[in-house]
Amino acid sequence: MSAFHPYHRAADLERLLQDHPIGDAFVTFARRIGRDELFARQDRLFRRCVARAWETGFYRRLWGAAGIEPGDIRGLEDLTRLPVFDKSDLMHSIEAHPPFGDFGGFERDDPTRPPVVFHTTSGTTGRPQALLFGPKSREVQSLLLARVYRWQGMRADDVVHSCYGHGTVNGGHYVREAVLHWTNALFVSAGTGVETPSVRQVGLMREFGTTVLVGFADYLKRLAEVAAEEGITIGEDIRIRMISGHMGAEDKAALARLWGEPACYDWYGVGDTGIVAAEGPDRDGLYVMEDAHVLELLDVDSGAPVQPGEPGDMVCTCIFKDDIYPILRFNTHDVSRERSDPSGAGYGLRRIAGFLGRSDNMVKIKGINVFPHAIGPLLSEVPEFLGEFVCRVTPDGAMAVTAEARPGDGALAKRMQRLLKAKLGIEVRIELVAAGATATMTQVERRQKPIRLIDERLKARTP
Repeated sequence: MSAFHPYHRAADLERLLQDHPIGDAFVTFARRIGRDELFARQDRLFRRCVARAWETGFYRRLWGAAGIEPGDIRGLEDLTRLPVFDKSDLMHSIEAHPPFGDFGGFERDDPTRPPVVFHTTSGTTGRPQALLFGPKSREVQSLLLARVYRWQGMRADDVVHSCYGHGTVNGGHYVREAVLHWTNALFVSAGTGVETPSVRQVGLMREFGTTVLVGFADYLKRLAEVAAEEGITIGEDIRIRMISGHMGAEDKAALARLWGEPACYDWYGVGDTGIVAAEGPDRDGLYVMEDAHVLELLDVDSGAPVQPGEPGDMVCTCIFKDDIYPILRFNTHDVSRERSDPSGAGYGLRRIAGFLGRSDNMVKIKGINVFPHAIGPLLSEVPEFLGEFVCRVTPDGAMAVTAEARPGDGALAKRMQRLLKAKLGIEVRIELVAAGATATMTQVERRQKPIRLIDERLKARTP
């Protein structure tokens, strides 16, 4: 039998922990690290990733087309000389080198290669993309998420109920590994509403004493509604003390009210990169995990760095991925802005405002750039708004928003319209519906990320 690298030996856990501290060691690191020391640390890891990337056909082709040759990139100060790539480049790689592409940097028939962890994107917008990890990069990704969970307050006596999807997609598996490998909490792999029906999920929470919820805010809201429909009393039958998930720009206060006022935390990441930034105990912006990621914010149109406080595409370099599928200057097309005010809690890491929308899901209405995901947080200023909504762009280029709301006075829709006009600078038609009425359009029960935009202009153009 040919020799091969066992998973845990290939992960090199001791070196991993030196480069990426967890628990109290991370808190000390986040408070004491200076910018010069941090840059030197990043530069050391970045150089390893550049060397590894040159071994992949994907980067030799991408960088060669930009006139980059081996030796041109001497360190992190040369990062911006590298071209940016995005999901479309990965899909072209897969088309040319099916089914895994050539960005992974491994030969399937090489018996001495390290183990490769394989998942896919959801493929809801087309062909699913392969997501590839080596043992080291997989464990760093898991450690970083567990680091954040522990920082936010997850304890050994917690029962963690996860609503992230499983199957071939990365989410549920990655979150499970983070809690299992790097915390001592108990983990319940419930999955989406398709994998475990919502009624069954709230029953599991009551039966096993769930104390922590992890998942996407939209579905967590739905579960609170199902619990109420089933006669389950939040705070008595189910006692949640912490929620950590993808709030985006969701109203955390509304989510907390539904679950009995637990502490709610936001974090950001994508399938390729894993967790990039997260709220800490202060819940005052998302701190970038700078020992693992170099995050740039670039102008959506020009690709130039944005001014502090201005929104831009998040472009990520994962300085821990030096085994399988290096990631250098990956444009997520998710939009955020940097927080320039100092951390009141004394942490030295950069902060971002969180997920503000997608530049490739942005629509231009009468010359104004509108991010559909940002509509919900704006409407949350209206007490009657229940949090669920969907935007429609009509064939004539106007925007309409269908929003779930409690019954109000006859002027409720007009109040919402005035609010959006003041915030966005355009007229938006509001259609108010009862709780749950948008579920068919958003597919909140079936999708981890509900649909927030229906562009009817695309249908109108279809021959």
